[in-house]
Amino acid sequence: MTRMRIVALAGITAVASAAALAIPAQADADPHDATAARCPYPADVLDLTNWKLTLPTGEDEDPTEITQPDLATFSATPWFRVTGDCDAVRFRSAVDGVTTGGSSYPRAELREMTDGGKEEAGWSTTEGTHTLVVDEAFMALPNDKPHLVGAQIHGGDDDVTVFRLEGSKLYITKGDDSHHHLVTDDYELGTEFEAKFVARNGKIDVYYNGERETTISDDGDTNYFKAGAYTQANCENSDPCDGDNHGEVRISGLKVTHT
Repeated sequence: MTRMRIVALAGITAVASAAALAIPAQADADPHDATAARCPYPADVLDLTNWKLTLPTGEDEDPTEITQPDLATFSATPWFRVTGDCDAVRFRSAVDGVTTGGSSYPRAELREMTDGGKEEAGWSTTEGTHTLVVDEAFMALPNDKPHLVGAQIHGGDDDVTVFRLEGSKLYITKGDDSHHHLVTDDYELGTEFEAKFVARNGKIDVYYNGERETTISDDGDTNYFKAGAYTQANCENSDPCDGDNHGEVRISGLKVTHT
């Protein structure tokens, strides 16, 4: 008989076997629901083999992390769950969520890994070609400070470049310059687009729906990709301070290549 254990994540109770930690996805993971039977876990929709997940739950400055092989059979409503039609995964991060020690903002976000999810990725922009393609849509923004990051290249202790939505303005950032390049000033929530990073020869080309928007010089050698909902607000600048006040991203496609 498989040994079971109970795990509590910020008010959510999960039942998991010794081999896999899986939070029941509540209504949209009802065992009698045909959709849930087809795709109970986000890994049924996206290839998460070489990723790990950070959630806005857990202890202070020690958020919950899910790695492989547990990530293959994991879901957590409302933070990380499959859409009702099985064609995308929703990432949600509330302003009152747990943060990492290096950030004051919460996240429900994937971090690139290697070797089947065993090791953290870290690559150089000056060696090889490194590409991330994300099909995503921003679905919700926090109150007062409606800022949300949906995909990024991170390097060392800081982000290198990200897709960042501020209200209806979608930016591509460069280091600490959060307004480096304006992609559009009339983005509507729910609009799916393709975000793409191509890093090679000491530069990063950033594309939006197939069109190159900007090129950023970077010679870092500890880079990695991230994707999900990295909410750029917290209880100090956004009200109310609860789980209903959140940022959310919908991802229907996620592909990384290294050559």
